[in-house]
Amino acid sequence: MKAWSWLHWPRTLFARLALILFVSLALAQTLSFWLTMTERDQSMTNVMMGYVGREVTSSVALLDHLPASERAQWLPRLARRSYEFTLGPGVTGGPVDAQLSTRFAQSIENSIGTHYPLTVNAVPGDRERLQVHLKLTDGTPLTIDMRPMQGAPLSGWLPFVLIVQLAVLAACCWLAVRLATRPLHQLALAADTLGPDLKASRLPEDGPSEVSRAARAFNAMQDRIATYMTERMQILAAISHDLQTPITRMRLRVDVMDDDEQGAKLRQDLQEMESLVKEGVTYARTLHGGTEVPVRVDPDALLDSLVCDYVDAGQPVSLQGQLGVSLVTRPQALRRILGNLVDNALKYGDSAEVTASTLDDGRTLIAVLDRGPGIPAESLEAVFEPFVRLEESRNRDTGGTGLGLAIARQLAIALDATLTLHNRPGGGLEARLTLGNRRQR
Repeated sequence: MKAWSWLHWPRTLFARLALILFVSLALAQTLSFWLTMTERDQSMTNVMMGYVGREVTSSVALLDHLPASERAQWLPRLARRSYEFTLGPGVTGGPVDAQLSTRFAQSIENSIGTHYPLTVNAVPGDRERLQVHLKLTDGTPLTIDMRPMQGAPLSGWLPFVLIVQLAVLAACCWLAVRLATRPLHQLALAADTLGPDLKASRLPEDGPSEVSRAARAFNAMQDRIATYMTERMQILAAISHDLQTPITRMRLRVDVMDDDEQGAKLRQDLQEMESLVKEGVTYARTLHGGTEVPVRVDPDALLDSLVCDYVDAGQPVSLQGQLGVSLVTRPQALRRILGNLVDNALKYGDSAEVTASTLDDGRTLIAVLDRGPGIPAESLEAVFEPFVRLEESRNRDTGGTGLGLAIARQLAIALDATLTLHNRPGGGLEARLTLGNRRQR
């Protein structure tokens, strides 16, 4: 495994399929080209050896019949690309051991060796070279100096054609993989947009049978989930409605009780039950998604109005910072989130400070700070779960249903925002709501 650690395998399916397809086709093309060139060279070599044998035989016979004074003039005319004639003994050397030279020497010997005694030797040097030595009928020594060539030289335009073929191959691989992975990309987008409001766009049920079947299954899954969520909301609404009546009757009966101490306790329990029912329905609605339409709002005005409402009620809430931009968001959901956070800060820290700022990446940060006891680091995420209350770090007398932060987190998800909690240095808690950069000056 370590031997392959230097390889960087692509992470996306598109890149992996494109790479595998391109490399496999390129290797197949390379192998096909190599086999074709090998067969071409072998065929050309066989043809060339037969041609050389016939040409050398004719040239030696011509030189043998020419007068000795005219032979030198004919030597340039009889020379070819792979061999030439020399009147003389030539050079000596060792035996021929190269495969191609051996084949050429055998061809020459089979062609003229029966008429003229000859010897063959390799010529020392870098290139493959051999000489065939013989004597004409008048005793004149003749040397055939050969430089065997395998096949024919490549055309100058062949590399350009190969590059074009690779480019076409890469384009075809890209197009094929793109068409094959596009349904998966559309399915992933549809799954990502399937938020709490269950209003994801439906996939087109066309294309290949496998793709259309997956699209139909995904669309059917959306319908089933929407049906289940609607039924759950109806059940919760019915439970809330049915519980209101007995709770009201119980409160009326408590009001006519003579025992004021027990009556006060029962009224408090009934109030907590009523609050729990209302908060439970609210939490279910946030899971189901709100029907509020995003609009462009002035966040500075919204924050100022929120803080002023608390100040008018005599609550120690302050506002720091300004954004100076408008945001496209759901104002009621945003106000509900901040209200829950401020309420928690007032319950557990006796005061709340709201700050607004713009991050370097253009996102908007709204924070609610308090100087309460804080939350253990290992429980900063657990408090977002429904009905979770940390009695060890929070005051039991403050009450609550344990749904405030859960509702705030679900509303934040509906706003495409993130809500996190952080302990402050020196004590206290900071709730950070980070909104996207859909803003305009």
